[in-house]
Amino acid sequence: MPDKPKILGRKEWVALPDLGLPAIKAKVDTGARTSALHADDIQPVGSPEQPSVRFTVHPLPLRPDIAVVCTARVLAEREVTSSNGERERRYIIETRLRVGDREWPIEVGLTNRGSMSHRMLLGRQGIPPDFMVDPSGTYHQPKLGARSYKASTR
Repeated sequence: MPDKPKILGRKEWVALPDLGLPAIKAKVDTGARTSALHADDIQPVGSPEQPSVRFTVHPLPLRPDIAVVCTARVLAEREVTSSNGERERRYIIETRLRVGDREWPIEVGLTNRGSMSHRMLLGRQGIPPDFMVDPSGTYHQPKLGARSYKASTR
């Protein structure tokens, strides 16, 4: 008997363990091709042969005191059309995404989502084929939260 598909609601708590982000609310958006992460102070680092980027994430909008400085290898720089229709050049990184008891690599564009209610957007390329999205439901996966940051903020 095949495994029952995992279900994502239109909003979910996720983790990005490679970036030191144990809890961040994501809007699940199958209309968006790529995933996006809110990042401040985006600065290229490393060499042209091994480009990386350093950036700061404030993962919880109601907790501006929580800031996580992240560094990741740059996969590419791409022109992306944002939700308001404007084209923007973004750094694209690869990182692991954890949802519930599952983990997989995804590509994420770094951008300013400060005006958005969710610090991350999970686009359709970041959703495995054995997951289903319930657009009428929210938080089908385990809840994470600010307590995750007490010992791990760096």
